[in-house]
Amino acid sequence: MRVLLKFSAVIDAINEKIGVVCNWLVLLSCLVSGGNAMVRYAYDQSSNAWLEVQWYMFAVIVMFGASYTLKRNEHVRVDLFYMTLGRRGQLWIDILGTLVFLLPTCLILAWLSWPFFMQSYAVSEHSSNAGGLVRWPIKLVLPVGFLLVALQGFSELIKRVAFLNGIPVESLEAHYERPTQ
Repeated sequence: MRVLLKFSAVIDAINEKIGVVCNWLVLLSCLVSGGNAMVRYAYDQSSNAWLEVQWYMFAVIVMFGASYTLKRNEHVRVDLFYMTLGRRGQLWIDILGTLVFLLPTCLILAWLSWPFFMQSYAVSEHSSNAGGLVRWPIKLVLPVGFLLVALQGFSELIKRVAFLNGIPVESLEAHYERPTQ
C-alpha cells in the first residue's frame, strides 16, 4: 500500500502543478479576450488566430482543470444521501462512484478521442478560418485530459482505501461542503 500511496502522491503533485498552470491560463485568457475586444472595437481589427488561442486556452482549462478539481474534492455531487452519511460512508460512495462511473467513463472517452486526435495529426489539420491555428494539438487535449482525470481518480481511490484500512493519509481531501445555493 505504501508504494501505491507514493504513486498517488506523484499523481497529486502533477495535477497540482497542472492546476497552477490552469489558474494562470484563466488570467491569460481574460487578458487575450479583453485585448481582442479592445482591438476589434477600437481599431476595427480582428485576428482569427487570437480568437482560436482563447478557445484553446479555455479547452485546456476545462480538460486539465478537471483533474485538479477532482484532487481538491470540489466536483459537484448529485448523490442525495451523501451528506447524511458519516465519513466512512462517504468514502465508500466515493470509492464505488470512482470504480463504477469515473474510471470507466474517463478511460472510454480517452480511448474514443484518441483516433479523433490521430486523424487530425495525420493530415496536419489546420483551422478553416483565415489565419487560424493548427488543430491537432488541441485535439490531443481531449484524451490527455480524460487520462489525467482517470489518474487522479485512481489516486483518490488509493487514498480512500488506505484511509479505510487505518493508514493515515495526509493528502486525503475528503471533506465536502454542500453548495450554498
